[in-house]
Amino acid sequence: MRSKLLPWLPALLGLFLATVPLMVRAAGANQPNIILLLGDDHGWDETAYNGHPYLKTPVLDQMAKTGLRLNRFYSGGSSCSPTRATIMTGRHHLRSGVYTPGWSTRPEEIGLASIMRQAGYATGHFGKWHLGAVKAGSPLNPGALGYDTWLGHDNFFELNPTFSRNGGPPEKFQGESSEILVAEAIRFIAQAKREGKPFFITIWYGSPHEPYSALPKDLAVYDNLPADFGNKQVALTSNETGKVIRRQQRDVLRERFAEITAMDRSIGQLRDYLSQQQVRDNTLLWYSGDNGTPEEAVATVPFRGWKADVYEGGIRVPAVLEWPARIPRPVTSDVNTVTTDMFNTLCEIAGQPVPARPLDGISLLPLFDGKMKSRPQPIAFWNGDLLARQKGEPYLDPELQRGTTPVVKLAPGGSGLFTRDFLNNRHPEIKPADFNGARALLDNQYKLVVDGEDKPSKELFDVRADPAEKKNIIADHPEVAARMEQQLRAWQESVLKSLTGADYK
Repeated sequence: MRSKLLPWLPALLGLFLATVPLMVRAAGANQPNIILLLGDDHGWDETAYNGHPYLKTPVLDQMAKTGLRLNRFYSGGSSCSPTRATIMTGRHHLRSGVYTPGWSTRPEEIGLASIMRQAGYATGHFGKWHLGAVKAGSPLNPGALGYDTWLGHDNFFELNPTFSRNGGPPEKFQGESSEILVAEAIRFIAQAKREGKPFFITIWYGSPHEPYSALPKDLAVYDNLPADFGNKQVALTSNETGKVIRRQQRDVLRERFAEITAMDRSIGQLRDYLSQQQVRDNTLLWYSGDNGTPEEAVATVPFRGWKADVYEGGIRVPAVLEWPARIPRPVTSDVNTVTTDMFNTLCEIAGQPVPARPLDGISLLPLFDGKMKSRPQPIAFWNGDLLARQKGEPYLDPELQRGTTPVVKLAPGGSGLFTRDFLNNRHPEIKPADFNGARALLDNQYKLVVDGEDKPSKELFDVRADPAEKKNIIADHPEVAARMEQQLRAWQESVLKSLTGADYK
């Protein structure tokens, strides 16, 4: 019997392999398309729907009105690279050595795009990357983390940006950067549709990160800001020299607001295209900022602190999403949510198991369905500035970490370069000093903030009653603070264990 079947095996195997793409296509037919949009340095209050007195954001306002509005959404880090790592890995950024902006993640991390591609999605990244060099050969470019194609930049960019396509040499593009990214994403969507695949896309804008530049039509919207608004001098980068200069804040904000309005318009272009192609109903479109408002732009922030702080002003960001097929009616949620949750949520949507390693987020699908009224676990924040100061063996060959896409701002240290390289160090041992640095734990009512080194200050806030974190109530609730401090310390131990590389063994 065996001898009679053997001649047929090659034919049967060939038939099976030929049907695999059809099986994947059929499996993906009902999967939702997913697009994650990320603003660069876009703070919580900088939308009209959150009450900004001057900003025009009609598209985000409409999404907040008709979709799911996440009022208490947080960036997993208080600055750029850290938050991007939380989205891509579902893990706190310090687990993979992403201490501060310009520190890369590690090749052993499991990227969200890899999981989505495994689920049958066409995967594309457009815009800022900031998790490693985007060039070919980099073990941390978007392709290495699971993207089929990418048009990327190592860091931030302005009008007429320079991008690398699939790791190739930098190319100059003419136009408004947000609209360029959306146009590229639209072409990718059209290709995915021709192939019969659902699509997973990340569009990581360069706006409204400084230095600021905008189209005349967008600047004109803010020609008449009040004379007493932003009436002070602030420091930022010069578009002409790349060096730090001081300017009137009102003029700076005019340009910043214009960038936000252009970004908002590009989201509208994307939504219109999805509607025209009759795929908007089954597309999850999720927008958020990556950290709070930077210091030079703080003018109407209702919270304490700004970018790089673990106070609300540094980590609370705007977030809205649409998915008409799953969220047919407008919903406003006051549940604490964070960028780390995106990973678990999308894995569940795609029907994929999460990696067997420590994760820091939760799935928000119950919230989408109105079944989550409070968060089942706290959210922890921890800045890596002190860890970044420690010297260690480079995790990768420095040549692999060299950036190629230029930015306006001169690199620090007097190198004269307009590009940015990346760092990541090995950290094989945990030392007592490693637990230092600004950190916080947020539960459904209270937030513990710990800062300093040898004798760190400790503050406790009821952020529901006191979102501006004006009143330290630690003396009134010492038992709450003690409990939260124990939770925070235990979580830090887990993070530092990951940092040593233990999760990769």
